Amino acid sequence: MCRLNPRVDFAFKKLFGSEENKDILISFINSVLDKEDQIKDLILKNPYNAKNFKNDKLSILDVKAIDQKGVWYNIEMQITDQDYYDKRALYYWARLYTGQLESGVNYDKLEKTIVINLLNFNCLDEEDYHNVYKLLNRKSKEELIDHLEIHFIELDKYNKDLTDVQTTLDRWTEFLKKAHEYNKDKIPAQLAEVESIQKAIKVLDTMYLNEDERELYEARLKWLRDEEMALKKAEEKGMARGIQKGMEKGKKEMVDNLLKLGVEIDKIAQASGLTKEEIRELRNSNMG
Repeated sequence: MCRLNPRVDFAFKKLFGSEENKDILISFINSVLDKEDQIKDLILKNPYNAKNFKNDKLSILDVKAIDQKGVWYNIEMQITDQDYYDKRALYYWARLYTGQLESGVNYDKLEKTIVINLLNFNCLDEEDYHNVYKLLNRKSKEELIDHLEIHFIELDKYNKDLTDVQTTLDRWTEFLKKAHEYNKDKIPAQLAEVESIQKAIKVLDTMYLNEDERELYEARLKWLRDEEMALKKAEEKGMARGIQKGMEKGKKEMVDNLLKLGVEIDKIAQASGLTKEEIRELRNSNMG
């Protein structure tokens, strides 16, 4: 398995936000964009820098870039579930968009801005794991201006088998969600089709972390593991409660039917395993 988990936001930034891995970032962005919007090159605006990391640990987790056409990008891997993340995403878009204006610069200099939110939790009331939002007229569906584009990729909603992956985005999402199960010597054929994903797996498998980087990575990985374990336990408890409620409902319906048939309470108790008092309570609640 890969030594590092790309869902940990710190590892994500070091992987996608480093100059030497710019081809990996370009490939990922192109997997998100429409065919007519594909990019060939970009400039990292806040590249990962190990020297700066030590004094600025909290500001390195998103990736900002601008492509050869002048389009701005903000890509973020968010591992912690947050309320109002939709508002946060819009705020980050607005901040990057308005940040293009310098003193004395006209509005015509503003360029299209795309925000890509990779979420380790569910945020939207949508079934698909990838959703895109733009500025559209409610009636005509005409776009006011193409400068706003916000993507949400909810990893928890991605549940395809490797044999079912179709798009390059499917493959990147598979990598982000399950890279810890793969290694550079055994890459699934479906992922190996994309050279940049091959490279990403190899980079994660050999990536060096200094002491400060390792400390932050381990802390965030621990949080991620604890969160996943808590969710798993919650699901198990919810399933157990559901089974219990189903059994109780089934017993109640059985008792009700037997009472309607005139079966004596003693016999119902033998058949259901309930006490006579419990049966009387069920009968009274049905009568109420």
